[in-house]
Amino acid sequence: MRRLRRGATALALAVLGALLTPAGTAHAASFEVLVFSKTAGFRHDAIPAGIDALRTLGGQNDFSVTATEDAGAFTSANLAGYEAVVFLNTTGDVLNAAQQTALQSYVDSGGGYLGVHAAADTEYDWPYYGQLVGAWFQSHPAIQQATIRTEDRTHPATSHLGATWTRTDEWYNYRANPRPRVHVLQTLDESTYSGGSMGADHPITWCHRQGQGRSFYTGLGHTVESYADPAFRSLLLGGVRYAAGQAAADCSAPAGNGQVEAEAYTSASGVQVAGHAPASGGQTLAYIDNGDWAGYASVSTAGARTFTAKVSSAGAGGTIEIRSGSATGTLLGSVTVPVTGGWETFTTVTTTLTGSASGPLFLRFTGGGGALFDVDTFGLGAAPTAGALSDDVHLFYYSWYGSPAVNGGWRHWQQGGRTPPDDIGADLYPALGPYDSGEAGAVARHMEWVARSGAGVIVYSWWGRGSYEDRLVRRVLDAAQERGIEVAWHLEPYAGRTAASTVADIEYINSTYGSHPAFHRSAEHGGRSAFYVFQSLDIADWTPLDQVTDTSIVLAQTTDTTKIAHFSGMYTYDGIAGATAPGWKQAGDYARANGLIWAPSVAPGYIDDRAVPGNSTPTVERANGAAYDRQWSNALDPAIGGSPTWVSVTSFNEWHEGSSIEPADSTPPAGRGYRTYEGAYGQTGEAAQTAYLDRTAYWVGRFRAASGD
Repeated sequence: MRRLRRGATALALAVLGALLTPAGTAHAASFEVLVFSKTAGFRHDAIPAGIDALRTLGGQNDFSVTATEDAGAFTSANLAGYEAVVFLNTTGDVLNAAQQTALQSYVDSGGGYLGVHAAADTEYDWPYYGQLVGAWFQSHPAIQQATIRTEDRTHPATSHLGATWTRTDEWYNYRANPRPRVHVLQTLDESTYSGGSMGADHPITWCHRQGQGRSFYTGLGHTVESYADPAFRSLLLGGVRYAAGQAAADCSAPAGNGQVEAEAYTSASGVQVAGHAPASGGQTLAYIDNGDWAGYASVSTAGARTFTAKVSSAGAGGTIEIRSGSATGTLLGSVTVPVTGGWETFTTVTTTLTGSASGPLFLRFTGGGGALFDVDTFGLGAAPTAGALSDDVHLFYYSWYGSPAVNGGWRHWQQGGRTPPDDIGADLYPALGPYDSGEAGAVARHMEWVARSGAGVIVYSWWGRGSYEDRLVRRVLDAAQERGIEVAWHLEPYAGRTAASTVADIEYINSTYGSHPAFHRSAEHGGRSAFYVFQSLDIADWTPLDQVTDTSIVLAQTTDTTKIAHFSGMYTYDGIAGATAPGWKQAGDYARANGLIWAPSVAPGYIDDRAVPGNSTPTVERANGAAYDRQWSNALDPAIGGSPTWVSVTSFNEWHEGSSIEPADSTPPAGRGYRTYEGAYGQTGEAAQTAYLDRTAYWVGRFRAASGD
């Protein structure tokens, strides 16, 4: 039985013990840590210094350290005596199967793990360890000085650090970016050293929950000198205290469980793994018959609200039941898998989960006789951490897409003379395929992704009373409310729009939807609602706006301060201009001096070749994320961006312009020339699909830090 974790009861016992201990008698340490430094590959000469540093920290902070290189220490009975296990520069295959099982059971039942540096160069053939450490080592350049950026200055491991930290160490590149699965505490600035290969988003220290336990990892700690550095020692101390459960910290991963390979089950009945070249990782969960199931011990159903899976079927098709705890456990929801016409012809299915439970995920499969379908990957959408979203970052959102299954015909996807579903008017192909904006599962998935981005507000494209978009408003408001997201408004230039009709539109939206909990009102600006007016320069006299600006924020689309009389501020929308930020500082300075809102717009790129054949609009290449970073950097640099009030993002899902951060399919229909997010921020395959969501979350954090939020 695991030793009781110290809470209020343990604290009371410790106090009582102190009162009863005779003077001069040493008291027991408050918790115990096992430091493991076995190597089966490269051996770091810093290991002794690391052990000495941890022992010193223990002596100063009331915990004991047991150091060993004997893997025999990994038994359930022995591990039960420790609050945390530290893998200190371990390398290679250091645990046998029984020892692996003991460590997994220890952590998943509430223990703590801390990995230092080469801990990521360990146990490559054990999938669970890859989840536990967060990412495996790939390569490193020579030891050199670099700048570390601190993303989270509230964690006990990083609270003593400034926004940046310059130090010398050996800087690891990792096989995959861990961000979708962990809470990143520090990143490397690859522009400050040579040999980085992960791009603009290079995590180096992170933490996450693992089962009922805790995991902390830092890539720092190669050099002997590191362990004499007080700042690095403080980082280690905070990591130990978090891993041991002695210090609270928010180590929640981005909303959702990321993409899970369906064949990576930990228990199953009836199913097997099959090779299919177009599948993620080249394999699927296959040979599925009625009643078969698969379990995933490391995927929690806690807070899950949506389920999405990439599937194929040349068989009978059927149903996936999403259950918690066991194959017959709590039913959270189900989704139908259609016949796709081939085992290598994939489609995406999604559903909203209505049940609630917190156990590990199990998928149960039902249908007719014979082979039913294959599952390539899946993901659960979890509720965001309270307070994690920023009301100062707004994503332009479009509910104007339709499909025959829901709408009775294609809407917008056929722009440019295209023939959906494989041929659509966009240079990127959505991960959800050509979805319908009226389909509840698709909208729920969108809101999960918006929450993952850290943005707290979507700016809803609205084309007038009774329009297609107007009819879908309440569904979007309801889905947004589920994720803690709020809705502002993008007033589009419908035929016959005037200043007076715009005032009437604002009054209509406020009165019709203003009582909904997801309706955005800016707390920092008198609780006023927010409206962005697209192509505001088409109308010369906006005097009627004076009737509504006491209760509503109304933004003009311009940086020309001579054109904003009667408006509450400015935004830009243009997804191209952000690369050079023309007029941004002037606009921001003017807004600040006059009590107005300044909301420059940033975009990851722009290309509309398939949607608008022959259009001469310049293309903005994404450059694996560099274009997005440049626009965000411009916005947040006071000397360029004018210190924005809000930052607006063009866009979440304007697919025709190629400006989307919504996940794009990593394996779109062949032969159409579709682009993907491959290589964005060092991500590849399905991991790249969410790269721009996760990078948005990074910049949201930077914006909040700069604003003192």
